[in-house]
Amino acid sequence: MTAGIGIAYIDGPRLRRSLLAAADWVAAGRDELNRLNVFPVPDGDTGTNLCLTLRAVAQALRVLGDAPLPQVTATMAQASVRGARGNSGMMLSQFLLGLDEGFGDLTRASPHDLARAMVRGFERLQASLDEPVEGTILTVVREAAAEATRAEDEPDLQVFMRRLVDQTERALARTPELLAVLKTAGVVDAGAKGFVRFLDGVKRLIEQGHAARGAVDRVVANAAAETDVAPERDFRFRTAAPLETGELLKAHVHTDTPDAVFALAAGWGSVESTKAEDMRAQQRALRVAAKRPVVFVADTACDLPDPLVVEHGIELVPTQLVLQERVYRDRVELTGPEFFERLRAGYDASTSQPTPDAFEHAYRDALRAGEQVVVVALSGRLSGTHAGALAAAHRLDPEGDRITVVDSRSASLGEGLLVLRGAELAAQGWAAADIVRELGRVRDRSGGFFTVDTLDRLLRSGRVGRLAAWLGSRLNIKPILSISVEGTLDPVTRSRGRAGARRRLLEHLDRALAGRPRELRLGIAHADIAAFAEQLAAELVARYAPKACIVAPITPVIAAHAGIGAWGVFYQIEDGTNASPGRYE
Repeated sequence: MTAGIGIAYIDGPRLRRSLLAAADWVAAGRDELNRLNVFPVPDGDTGTNLCLTLRAVAQALRVLGDAPLPQVTATMAQASVRGARGNSGMMLSQFLLGLDEGFGDLTRASPHDLARAMVRGFERLQASLDEPVEGTILTVVREAAAEATRAEDEPDLQVFMRRLVDQTERALARTPELLAVLKTAGVVDAGAKGFVRFLDGVKRLIEQGHAARGAVDRVVANAAAETDVAPERDFRFRTAAPLETGELLKAHVHTDTPDAVFALAAGWGSVESTKAEDMRAQQRALRVAAKRPVVFVADTACDLPDPLVVEHGIELVPTQLVLQERVYRDRVELTGPEFFERLRAGYDASTSQPTPDAFEHAYRDALRAGEQVVVVALSGRLSGTHAGALAAAHRLDPEGDRITVVDSRSASLGEGLLVLRGAELAAQGWAAADIVRELGRVRDRSGGFFTVDTLDRLLRSGRVGRLAAWLGSRLNIKPILSISVEGTLDPVTRSRGRAGARRRLLEHLDRALAGRPRELRLGIAHADIAAFAEQLAAELVARYAPKACIVAPITPVIAAHAGIGAWGVFYQIEDGTNASPGRYE
């Protein structure tokens, strides 16, 4: 989808990009939505639930790639049901199911077709609710469908979407007048605001030509932590049960007797899984920890998968990818499959460190969410990212009291594993200073090896010379490289052919792990060779029995230098890190 007047229809690729943009814009407002969440119970997770629901949709669409409209809408609908989290996620999934039904077999849709689909989305949502309540997401979806019908003859989708967003924003502002608990707390409905952000993400993509991302609109008090549950809604458990009844369904019920709900669901069809969350315990925890003691920030070169980023509340700063003279924000405006497709088409690519504004946006969001911020950055010996992270930290926190920047001295999952360990220690209650000291100890005992399938990208980035690249290609030479303790990229050896490179790399890994550490974490990063990476992971898990083994595609900014077919194994030795804070081996 491109910016400008005159976009008259939406097809499969355009809808896919629109949904990815909407998911990102909702994610940018996750913390604010959580703080607004006071209805139906003040459990402070509406933003997270909407974010996770849309992440499931985004992940399915990224794998799908560009496809016809019926395939995109069907993938969207099924992924939203399977990934639906909480009341808000369930309600959004029902709207998306209706949207899929409304589009039917159309391969391209005009504003008139989109209006009809949105009406069907509202009807599906309304019919799914046992107890419809005005002043919630239901209200703004109704207003969106009504405005879409009024605007169905509008020839320009940009104007059409602007009208929808304007109308839903007006409806959102009225939600406190429709629901007393919102008026008492002085907030609008969190789920309704999430839906408005969803539409706004699509509008911004149309107007600006790229996905919108940035800090939340404003800081609000944590109303979820300060609001009591109404007696008539004080059910202890929130249950969810996906089941097959000829079509995929998901039951979502608040109850004091979850076993009875699961037994009832089993009578309707085949239950895939069950879940019961203790809402009272969640509310108590929310009040105790309305603001986290330590929040982590990293750059997108860390290669951590999206579910782990969301689970641990990690703020990601996008590095920049330059492709055919256009600048993209890594993992935001260009996905791995899209990037690899363009590489295969002969596009040239280069990279640049995150902008100062990108760091500052992430730091401001992190400081809203936590008391202390720990930043883990791409190796300072490989990129200017670490220096940029330090400069931005000094501007916002000149005394260094709240933001600490750690040089990972690594890249890809070598950086990502360090971030993940730090986030886990923060969740265990470690202070920021203790975490930073411990990460330094772990970093100095860890490392990684990787290889590339061709030398073309290393040649273009200046990592190898022309003669070496030519000889390597003619002789089928595969270099084996390592990340040193100082954070440099060093040649280790070379081998002929892919099988030889695999054998030699694993030999070096085995020597590095000769002591067979008790607390070992592994990461396998790959450039568009998922089947190979999963097979390798199974082998390494059987050989080393790590506490975790993460498999992730290399982000486009890393792949721009490594090329298609590159892969690497990163290891992190954590022996001794389970001691109490302040005690080190």
